[in-house]
Amino acid sequence: MDSQLTTYITLVSVSGIFNVFLCIYVLIRRREIPGARTFILYTIALSVYSFAYAFGLASDTLREVKLWTVIEYIGMPFSAPLGLMIILHYLGWKVSRRQAAALFVIPSVTLLMVATNDWHGLFYKAFRIKEGLSLPYLEIEIGDWYIVHGIYTSSCLLAATALLLSRWRQTRRSYKPQLITLICGQFIPMTTAFLYLVGLTPAGIDPVPMVMCITSGLYIWAILSAKMLTVIPIAKETIFDSMREGVIVLDSAERLSDYNRAIARMIPALSPAMIGRTLNEVWTELTGAAYPFVHQPDGRDEELVWTTDGAEQFYQVRYSPLRQRNGETAGALLMFINVTELKRLQQELEHQAFYDGLTQIFNRSQFIARSRSLLEACRAEGSPFAVVLFDIDRFKQVNDHYGHETGDRLLVHVVEVCKRQLSPDMLFARYGGEEFVVALPNASLSDACAIAERLREALESEPLAARGSIAVTSSFGVAEADAGPDVRLDTLLRQADEALYASKRDGRNRVSAYRGALASRP
Repeated sequence: MDSQLTTYITLVSVSGIFNVFLCIYVLIRRREIPGARTFILYTIALSVYSFAYAFGLASDTLREVKLWTVIEYIGMPFSAPLGLMIILHYLGWKVSRRQAAALFVIPSVTLLMVATNDWHGLFYKAFRIKEGLSLPYLEIEIGDWYIVHGIYTSSCLLAATALLLSRWRQTRRSYKPQLITLICGQFIPMTTAFLYLVGLTPAGIDPVPMVMCITSGLYIWAILSAKMLTVIPIAKETIFDSMREGVIVLDSAERLSDYNRAIARMIPALSPAMIGRTLNEVWTELTGAAYPFVHQPDGRDEELVWTTDGAEQFYQVRYSPLRQRNGETAGALLMFINVTELKRLQQELEHQAFYDGLTQIFNRSQFIARSRSLLEACRAEGSPFAVVLFDIDRFKQVNDHYGHETGDRLLVHVVEVCKRQLSPDMLFARYGGEEFVVALPNASLSDACAIAERLREALESEPLAARGSIAVTSSFGVAEADAGPDVRLDTLLRQADEALYASKRDGRNRVSAYRGALASRP
C-alpha cells in the first residue's frame, strides 16, 4: 500500500478513534452531561463516517468503494444537523421533537439517494476509480441532489458558526476557550469541504474526515480540561444573566469570580476589573467601607440599602455556600433580591398603623404607646410630665354648613398651625375626630398651660381660607402627672378631658387646667 495512502487512512482512523473515545466518555457520564444523547449520536455519526471512509480508501474494487460510500453516508449527512443541535443546546435554545425531525429530513433523503444511486444517478452522475494513478482515487461527477445535500450541510455548519460568533462578546473570558473549540469544530470542516469542492485538495481525496481528527482532538481537550460538556457556559449565562435577582459568585477564598447583569444594574460601579479581588476589597472600593455582613452557614438573610441614580433601593442579601462532592467549600453565591416595593409597602403599612391618614401626625394608639414610655422615663428621672387635650370649637357646624371636604381641610389646617408652635420633643397626635393631644415631657402644669395658650392664640389668629374665611377657635384642657409612682396615663388623659369640658362650659376658646378635683383657668 502506498505510504501516502497509508497516511490518509491513518489520519481518518485517528479521527474515528477520537470520536469513539468521545462517545464512550459521554455515554459513561451521560447523567452529568446536559444533552448527552445528542452528543453521543453526533460522535457515532462521525465515527461511522470516518471509519467507512478509511475502509473505502483501502478498497481495491469499485464495488467495495460503493459499499463503503453507502455506509459512510449513514453517518456523514446526519453529523451536520446533530452538530447544529449541540450548538443550539449550548446556547440555551430548546429544540422541539418536531424541529429535530425536520432537521433530519434532507440527510435521510441523502442516505436513500446514495444507496440507490445506480438506479437514478441523482447524487453521483459518474462514480468511478480514476485510472493511471498508483492510488485508488475516485473520480466523480456530482448530481442534482448532491448540490442540495452540500447546500444543506454547509448551511448547518455556517449557522452553527454564526450563532457561536454572535455570542463572542457576551462570553466571559474564562469560557472563551470552549467557544473557540466549538467554532473550530464547525468552521474547519466547512472550510475544508469548500476547498474540496473547488478542487484545491488532492485529486479524488475528501479531506474532511482527515481534519476531523483535529476538531475531535480539540473537543477531547475542551472536555477533559475545561469541562465543556459538564458545564454549558453560554446556556448557563443565558439563565444567569436573565435572572431578576443579582448574583455575585465568590470562590473559596471569597474572591469575586463572576456576577450577572442584574447585579451590574443594581451596582453600576461593579466592573470586570474587580474580578479576582476579595469581597472586602471590592466593597471598600465601591462604598469606602468593608463588606457589612458576616455570612452565617444557616443562610440567614441580611438587608442592604443601596442608592442608585439618586433612588434608595432595598435588597435582601442571601448567602449560599457552594460545596464540592467531597464536602469541601468550593465558593459561594451572594444573591441580591430587590425588595424595594415590598419594603415601601411595609413602610406604608407601618405608616398607616402609626399615623393618622388625613393629618399625617401620630394616631391615638401610637400616642398612647409612646406617651407611656415618655411618662415612665420622666417618672424615673423625677421630671414633670403634662398632656394638653384640645378640640375644634363647633366643628360639626363647619361640616354641616361647608361640607365634609372643608371639614377635612380645617383639620389639616389646625395641624399645620400647631406644628409650627411645637418643638420636635413634643408628641403631637390626633386623638379622635376633631380632638388632638400633645404630650409634654419635662413640662410643669404652668409650662403646659403656656404652650396651650400659645396654640389657642395661633389658631384664633389664622382662620382657614375657604369660601372666604372660616374662623378657628379651640378649647383646651391641661393636666400634669403627680409625682407619685402610681400615676397612670389613662388617668392623666381623663383629667385633661375634664379640664377640656370645663373650657367648653365656660364659653369655649380658652385653656383650663386640672387642679386636684377641679378644672380651673390657669
